[in-house]
Amino acid sequence: MATQTDFAYYYDGSFDGLMCCVFESYEQKEIPVDILTAAAAPQLFSGRTIPTDPHRADRVLASIPKKLGPAALSFVKHAFLTCLPRKELYILLFLRLGYKHGPAVMNMLADGIVNTLFKAVNHLNRESHLLKGFLRFSVCNGVLVGEIEPKNFVLPLLTRHFCERYPEERFLIVDKTHGMGLLYQPHQAKVVPIAGLELPELGEDEQTFRELWQLFYDTIAIRERYNPACRMSHMPKRYWKYMTEFDRPQDSVKPKQLPSAGKLLNPAAGAEN
Repeated sequence: MATQTDFAYYYDGSFDGLMCCVFESYEQKEIPVDILTAAAAPQLFSGRTIPTDPHRADRVLASIPKKLGPAALSFVKHAFLTCLPRKELYILLFLRLGYKHGPAVMNMLADGIVNTLFKAVNHLNRESHLLKGFLRFSVCNGVLVGEIEPKNFVLPLLTRHFCERYPEERFLIVDKTHGMGLLYQPHQAKVVPIAGLELPELGEDEQTFRELWQLFYDTIAIRERYNPACRMSHMPKRYWKYMTEFDRPQDSVKPKQLPSAGKLLNPAAGAEN
């Protein structure tokens, strides 16, 4: 029977490090009051530093699909990428439930711990899905560069999509929230720290292509169907900052009235009017 402690675990912030915290919790038969990274306000709680031991991490990782099923392992890895506050403690408590109830834990949505983690993972999946459509690339020194500011750490979920979409290109996706980047050259991808990266000014050709894209966006818009509220629900405003079509004064991002069919077919007639 595990006892609730009044101290926290401190770990290195890696997934393997968190698995070592799970190992420690079972070995010492205790549940920490929280699990924090060493840099996350260590003055809040007294605590114990848990070193990352690959052997211990592997033992925990091997036990999850055996005891909870393969879906639970994928779920826990996704939960670790979320922006849920105290996600480490939630993951530990979820695993404890799973070791007790087996694969059925994935259906225990009435439980507060399971329900909270499912909502966090759904938020992660929705954000990564939206960014697959909202991410915009610009050409900087011959490399495709896109910037994002996600709430969750979505780069691992974007890797496969964009590597398969642009297999022969070189590109960089900058996650400005977490100071990380997805760096890709043909058939090699890596997520690396890139804090403090300064991108060069856009070239003349890139600026021209941006204006062409904005013109295309305006041209295909239908004035009679202009609905800012509907657009906001499908394309939340916090994603606009790095979208080419919105990179201009917002008053200009409105569909303009197109000339009538008669004017398009007979420009001279329109000029006479």
